[in-house]
Formats: sequence, structure tokens, C-alpha cells
Amino acid sequence: MSLDQPETKPHEQLAAHLAPQMQAVNALIRDRMASKHAPRIPEVTAHLVEAGGKRVRPMLVLATARMCGYEGPFDIHLAATVEFIHTATLLHDDVVDESSQRRGRPTANLLWDNKSSVLVGDYLFARAFQLMVEPGNLRVLEILSNAAATIAEGEVLQLTAAQDLATDEGIYLQVVRGKTAALFSAATEAGGVIAGAPEAQVQALFDYGDALGIAFQIVDDLLDFQGDSQSTGKNVGDDFRERKLTLPLIKAIAKADADERAFWVRTIERGKQEAGDLDHAIALLHKHGALDATRAEALAWAARSKSALSTLPESPLRQMLIDLADYVVARIN
Repeated sequence: MSLDQPETKPHEQLAAHLAPQMQAVNALIRDRMASKHAPRIPEVTAHLVEAGGKRVRPMLVLATARMCGYEGPFDIHLAATVEFIHTATLLHDDVVDESSQRRGRPTANLLWDNKSSVLVGDYLFARAFQLMVEPGNLRVLEILSNAAATIAEGEVLQLTAAQDLATDEGIYLQVVRGKTAALFSAATEAGGVIAGAPEAQVQALFDYGDALGIAFQIVDDLLDFQGDSQSTGKNVGDDFRERKLTLPLIKAIAKADADERAFWVRTIERGKQEAGDLDHAIALLHKHGALDATRAEALAWAARSKSALSTLPESPLRQMLIDLADYVVARIN
């Protein structure tokens, strides 16, 4: 069977395996995104929360906790926490990026306004902190609160690095670890901690989430130049038009001659883009093998994430998490 067939997609296998827990998570999300005094909050939140996202991050909490033998109630709270943090960052990101589409639908800032998106995002961050306190586990609180700070730090770093041709792969990785991988690794690490797993297993779960999140973002950045807008939910070349220095561009710029560098300075640093520039940019990516090199890095990070799980006992959940790493990069194979 192909990974593209719905019945074999690992995130859907996880969702089926964790169905009772995910129902509880969704019920808790609906309950906590309510507001007695500000009806705009559930309106905006519901638009994004119910937009058909895969809920991968909360499932990572549930899967790692259950894989490590947890049978208590608080993985539900932690799963809802990471979904609230994720949703809050999406609301803020769409304002920062001036986006008009998210998961194939109009963004909240387009349907309402920037003020509503920012303030509702703030509300969801506050709700996330209320939820993460309830299990009464100080280490879990530290993991998730650190992740929230790291995400914000990564977004600010991206603001300063995105249009600077001096941005190298090290800075790119730092941005990705902040804005994407931090919540993946916090989800998987928190699952192990709430289950009381041995320290070596908790570290392995962190390493899995970190590498999975990095692979996930590299794939996303690669698909921006060669993906299908219907499946990705955004237009090809959005990152180029928004002047974001992602890994494919960084690799091509590193090999640019003087004329090519002048092109990148004009289009990325100065933002003076003309008709045909996207096609030329993609041609330069192919010329320097930047897309193939980016694909290889995504596959290497996926392999690293799978390797991290090798220290954990065999189980159906462990295999699903391994399959999930393969699925993240299946779109670029």
C-alpha cells in the first residue's frame, strides 16, 4: 500500500489508535476556548481550530505518554496545551506574514482584522499556561513554558534574518528549531516526563521530536518551490514573494556568482521583484542543486528522528511514530 492512501497515513493511524483520548482533547479545547464576555474569541479560535488540521502535536503528547505506560488523565491537558500554543502562533504568524490563506481557507486576520488575531492569540497563550499548570508537574511546566519562549524567540530571529543574505544554514537551523521544532520536541518530551519514563527515554523522545520538527519545516520550505498549492494550502513561491531566506535559497545563494548575487540582493534584500523573477529564482535553485540538497537534508533529519526511537521498547505506537517520520518526508520523495 502507498503512504498516500488515506487508510495508511500514519497520522490517521495514530488518530484511530488514540481516538478516545483525542475526543477528550477536542472536548477540552472546545471548553477552554470559550469566553463568557468576548464572543469574538470562540469565533476566531473555532475558525482555525476546526479548519481540518491533523492535530499532530497533541497526538505526539498522547502517543509518547501512552508508549511510556502513562494511564493518568493529564496527558489530555498537555495535548490541549500544545494545540493552544500552536494555534496562538498561527494567529500571530498570519498577521506578521500578512497571509491571506491558511490550510486552504481565508486567514482569521483577513476575515476579522489584525487586532482580533493578535489578541485572540494572546488569549490562547494564556489558556495554554492555565492548562499546563493543572497537572502539577513542575518539570512539564518548565518544558512547555520554555518552548513558548523559544517559539517567540525563533520568530523574532526570523524577522532579522529573513532578508539578510548573510543568513547561513546555522542561523536557519536556529530559526527552525525555534519556530517549529521546539513545540514538537516539547510535546514528545512532556509525554515522557508525565509518564515518569527513565531519563534516557525522555532524552530519546526529545531528540525524536526535535529532528521530526526540523524535517517537517525543511519539507515545508522545499514544497514552497515545487509543491502543489491544492495540497499545501499555499501558493508556490510564497516564501520568495515574502522574501524569506529558507534553506533552498540559502544553498543557492552560497553558490551564486556576481550576477546571481545581484539578483538575490534585488529580489530578497531590496524587495524589488518583477514579473518572471520567481521562475528565474527556481531556475537558479535547479542550477545549483539546491532543491536536491535540501531534500537530502530533510531525509537525513527524518532518519535521525527514527534512530532516536530505537532505544525505546517495541510497540505499535513506536512503529506509528517511526512511520510518521517517513510520512513527513514522503511528499518530497
